[in-house]
Amino acid sequence: MQVEFYKYQGTGNDFVMIDNRSNFFPKEDVKLIERLCDRRFGIGADGLILLENDSETDFRMVYYNSDGNPSSMCGNGGRCLVAFANQLGVIDNKTTFIATDGLHHASVGNDAIVSLQMIDVDEVQKKDTYTFLNTGSPHHVQIVDDLEHYNVKENGAAIRYGDLYGQKGSNVNFVKKIDDSTFSLRTYERGVEDETLACGTGATAVAIAMNAIGETDQTSINLNVEGGKLVVSFDKAGDHFTNVFLTGPAKFVFKGTIEI
Repeated sequence: MQVEFYKYQGTGNDFVMIDNRSNFFPKEDVKLIERLCDRRFGIGADGLILLENDSETDFRMVYYNSDGNPSSMCGNGGRCLVAFANQLGVIDNKTTFIATDGLHHASVGNDAIVSLQMIDVDEVQKKDTYTFLNTGSPHHVQIVDDLEHYNVKENGAAIRYGDLYGQKGSNVNFVKKIDDSTFSLRTYERGVEDETLACGTGATAVAIAMNAIGETDQTSINLNVEGGKLVVSFDKAGDHFTNVFLTGPAKFVFKGTIEI
């Protein structure tokens, strides 16, 4: 069977997009999804996203990591899916859709900029050497001295697979403060099992964590990731973070067909 796909990227976080409103795609085929995401034997991507019908919102987001398994929320993937839905004519410049972590509102602006509302964060676990929170996906956030030369894959895997988070593990973010409103980060993503050029839920987690532990009092924070720049803004009341928005580019790369 020939399947049409679209390739999108958000600050280098790249995804295979498939319009599955007719429910033809074999979602239970883990090996197929893994092959499509393979950078040598497939299309190549950090994950695969299906756009599906939903009775109460504009569409449903179904996300799979590059290992072929269903995953928790992906912020950059969500932004790219909004751009994809806009390209297909499913939505105009504003939308509400459903994902694994609940409802999301989003808007499409000029120059392929998409702003996505993330879930509220009501719990931030502050430890001596790290912070843990869930922004739709679980994230470990840790400040390091030499981010440029830090071995993200080795140290990220050690934390992800260590005793701290058990069998499910966690995404791991390493952070450097640039100034009061700017932080750089590098992320090890579970399911990809490697560093990615960007992680939307990770950028969101870093922004909130840095505010929560007193590294900044800003509520609009610039995040430098390996693949570009993102902005996270939020409202704060104590340790409760609401109206959380992740904003950045979500760009169409190419489309094609592949035999499955």
